[in-house]
Amino acid sequence: MLRSELVSKLAAENPHLYHGDVERVVDTILEEISAALERGDRVELRGFGAFSARARGGRVGRNPRTGDSVQVPPKRAPFFKAGKGLRERMNGGVDPGE
Repeated sequence: MLRSELVSKLAAENPHLYHGDVERVVDTILEEISAALERGDRVELRGFGAFSARARGGRVGRNPRTGDSVQVPPKRAPFFKAGKGLRERMNGGVDPGE
């Protein structure tokens, strides 16, 4: 689902809200999640999942065109772990992790 599809679906399900207001709410939620990850915070949405930032160490990579070694610096990458409720919904009420 694209961001625009999410906004349209939420606006259709909530006809008492203006489309622009729904768009601002979605933008604000996504911006706050992004800002929290930038700060190194964890964002947990109960029943859905948790967003966090994970550190990835530096490594030696290869340039696919030339085959030369390239030093890849350490960085942080976003990580999402699905919550139990989401996993159960995706698997018809059965949690495969159990």
